This record gives sequence, C-alpha cells and structure tokens, in this order.
Amino acid sequence: MNPLFTPVRIGRLVAPNRVLMAPMTRSRASEDGIVGDLTVTYYAQRASAGLIITEGVFPSALGKGYVNTPGIETPAQVAAWRKVTEAVHARGGRIFMQLMHCGRVSHPSLLNGQTPVAPSAIQPVGQAWTPAGQVDFVTPRALGLEEIAEVIDDYRQATRRALDAGFDGVELHAASGYLPEQFLSSGSNQRTDLYGGSVENRARFVLEVLDAMTVEAGADRVGIKISPEMNYNSITDAAPQETYTYLVGQLRERGLAYLHVALFGNPAVDYHAVLRPLFNGTYLMGSGLTQESAEKLLQDQQADAAVFGAPFLANPDLPERFRVGAALNAPDRNTFFAPPTAKGYIDYPALVPAPAA
Repeated sequence: MNPLFTPVRIGRLVAPNRVLMAPMTRSRASEDGIVGDLTVTYYAQRASAGLIITEGVFPSALGKGYVNTPGIETPAQVAAWRKVTEAVHARGGRIFMQLMHCGRVSHPSLLNGQTPVAPSAIQPVGQAWTPAGQVDFVTPRALGLEEIAEVIDDYRQATRRALDAGFDGVELHAASGYLPEQFLSSGSNQRTDLYGGSVENRARFVLEVLDAMTVEAGADRVGIKISPEMNYNSITDAAPQETYTYLVGQLRERGLAYLHVALFGNPAVDYHAVLRPLFNGTYLMGSGLTQESAEKLLQDQQADAAVFGAPFLANPDLPERFRVGAALNAPDRNTFFAPPTAKGYIDYPALVPAPAA
C-alpha cells in the first residue's frame, strides 16, 4: 500500500492520509485581520488533506507583521474563522491554526504606530511588507520581563479563541525568524536575564509559550514548527545544532501532537537525522517535497507524514491527484500574495468539480 494513503495519528486526531497542507501566507484578510468568504472556500476546497495547517495568524495585534494577514484576537476574527472550520469539517477535513507572532520583523505602520517588539533591540536586515509597500525594518523595542509574560499569555488566549472558532488544534510558528525564533537564536537574543545567554535560557520563551498553549488545548492538540538554519528574516545562531538538539530534547516528554520540521537550502547538518530520534511523537517533514520523495521518506521511516506547500496551493485535490497519478496544476507565483480576489486563490481546477462551500 502507498504509505501516503495510510492513516496516521496526529495527537488527538487520526488523519486518513499523510498528505498534509503546509501553512502558507496568502495575504487575503481585511485590514482588520478578518478572513472572508474566499478564505472559507479556499480551505474547504483542500479538506481532503490529512491535516490542514493554516497560514500564520497573529495572536495579538502587536504580533502582526504583514499587510492583510489574519488575526485571532477579536470576536469578529473568531466568528470569521468559525465559518472556515465549519466548512472544512463539513467536508470531512481536519484543520489546525498556526499562531505567528512576527516580533521585530513588523513595522509601526502595521501596529498603529507602535514599535515592534523583540528579545533585544537589534535592527534586522531587510524590509517589511506594509500598506505603502516594502520599507526597511526598524530597530525593535526589547520586551521587559512583565511584557514577556503578557505575550506568553497572548498565545494562551489565542489558543482558546482558536478552539472556540472550531479548530482541531494549534501550531506554534517557531521558525522563519519570528518572535519565538528571535528568542531562540543567539544572533537576535542578547539578553542577560533568564531569557537570554545560555541555550537553556534562550529556549525558555518557546517552551513557556508551548506550555501556555497546552494549558488551553491539551498537549495532544498543540504542534510546533521549526526550521534550523533557515536564516530567514535576518536570523542567525552561533550553534544551531546545539540549540535545536536542546529544544527538541525538551519537547520529548511534553506529549505534543507533532513536531513539524522544514529545512531549506543545504544545511551542513542532516537535522532530520539528528532531531527525529529525540522526539517521541509524530514527526512531520516539509519543504520542497514531491510525491516520489515523500513516499520514499515515509517508506524509510524518516517521517510520519509529509507537508506540501505550493503543490497544495495550486491543487486543491492534491491527495486524489497523487492517488491516481494525475498531472499537477502549476502554481502562479504572481498571485501567491495578492488582493482578496479569486484569481490564483480558489480558481485552480480540481479533477472533479467540488460542490460549493
């Protein structure tokens, strides 16, 4: 039997297949972070995934980092997401919300004039996507200890709101140079208190956020995404193998639904080989996979499920296409991030037209 089409336990859920949809920013929400009917259709079309992991969703207004990204802070945002989960569940799907606090790689124009926050006041190299286009990152403000506790509680409250909106679980985005990875990495964290310095201290924020999320959801409805040496958004670490070995070792006994590891480029270390033995739960592998490479990694027991990004964006019925060996639609990169229109979002053809959401 093709390993992609065997069931797999993901925490509290049993997914009917191992073809999972990756979190992908699409920038289709309103200015106040509310998703609309197009987003309902978008996710419902892809309900045949073993599990959908949504685009990054800001847990609080200060976590927003891009124009037209969605939130889960206000009652209106919760109500809008509830339409998404109801549509996905009506088609027999399963869906987790990814919580994404951008930290220092935001911009005051996205934060009602506030300065972005970070573990340390170090200006990242690069540009933010704002209503006025791309502008240079600013120097962030270092969070005080009391503020760190408040941000951790923001994640807890966002988890509760995600569950209230009908999500099956939540994923902590601890990659791509966002706030959790800013704390984790030595290049962006130069604190001298209990959240900085040693790897144990730098990992403290990530672990405390996960623990706060599990208070609300239960560990078996919480996952985490990491991406060692991705170095996106000006993130660097002096000893990444040590950092991630320690972090994943701390996850081992927490009973999380999954560990999602996406590797980009060609890191000198085979992090999958290093990290998978340290984690005793469901291991998700993503980034650049094809049907053939995913089948091989599952056959070789390198991972428990495969996570697909752009192929799922362009092929709402990706599992069925894999199953029957059908050709794949090519993704239109010009519409990855665009105004909220159907083009390049919900107009990719399926093999058989799906019923309206």
